[in-house]
Amino acid sequence: MTASMAGLATTSAQIRERVEVARRNKRDGIILVPVDFSEHSKAALLEGSRYADAMNASLVVLHVVHDPGEMPGYYSKLIKKKRATRIQDMAAEAFDQFIEAAADEAPGRDLLLEADRLMVTGLPVTRILEVVDHLQPMMVVMGSQGRTGLKHLVIGSKATQIVQLCPVPVTIVKKPVRDA
Repeated sequence: MTASMAGLATTSAQIRERVEVARRNKRDGIILVPVDFSEHSKAALLEGSRYADAMNASLVVLHVVHDPGEMPGYYSKLIKKKRATRIQDMAAEAFDQFIEAAADEAPGRDLLLEADRLMVTGLPVTRILEVVDHLQPMMVVMGSQGRTGLKHLVIGSKATQIVQLCPVPVTIVKKPVRDA
């Protein structure tokens, strides 16, 4: 994690403090990429870094630490080592591994490793919108699993909620489908 964004922000004051650091580091603007470590999220991160390169913008990668009810133990499944660890420590380790894996897929895109990383705790949609409010990015780029039908009605879509409520443009990215 970059030194400017180290640690977990658990309160609104801590989020504001970390966002101010990111705003000072900005180039011609900021692109925010919320990630949940999914393949769709990785595709969004790669696309967001391309946009940031093209627009001479800073890249801020956000992860909201939240162990969802539909997937309890989510973080422990991402970390290969079996050990008793706080959820935020597992999330931080998974965050670092996720960024490194994305950077490995896009050699030469140094912006991925230089991106400010922000980790907050709470409900994803609420915290993403709070970070948007403080950070005032030029755009948000996020992945979507594309749930449909009953799952979409019951569980909802974080991406849909962000698109509806976000005051800045939002680009939704899905993992490219590869031919078998």
